Amino acid sequence: MLITKEKVLKKLKEVIDPELHLNIVDLGFIYGIEFPKKDKVKVKMTMTSPACPLAPYFEEEVPAVVKKIKGVKSAEVKFTFKPPWTRDKISELAKEELRMRGVPI
Repeated sequence: MLITKEKVLKKLKEVIDPELHLNIVDLGFIYGIEFPKKDKVKVKMTMTSPACPLAPYFEEEVPAVVKKIKGVKSAEVKFTFKPPWTRDKISELAKEELRMRGVPI
């Protein structure tokens, strides 16, 4: 079974940021998806800041969710802060949700 970027992104929408209560894809945290081997997925992501205390949560949750995709034997997450995350990376749908909650976007 072929593992695609689309399948990985769809699965990553199951990972919810515990502080913002939105998925990491719509928040714009995913910077890249690579397939070093046909059964391995490497997710390059960021967080709102390098000091974000949620790194251990994402280090565990992201690979666990990706490994649920048929054909994936191993998955890893790598953090980057280049370019730095900004609010313009948030999807319009997520921006709408945040505005409805009273969060200024």
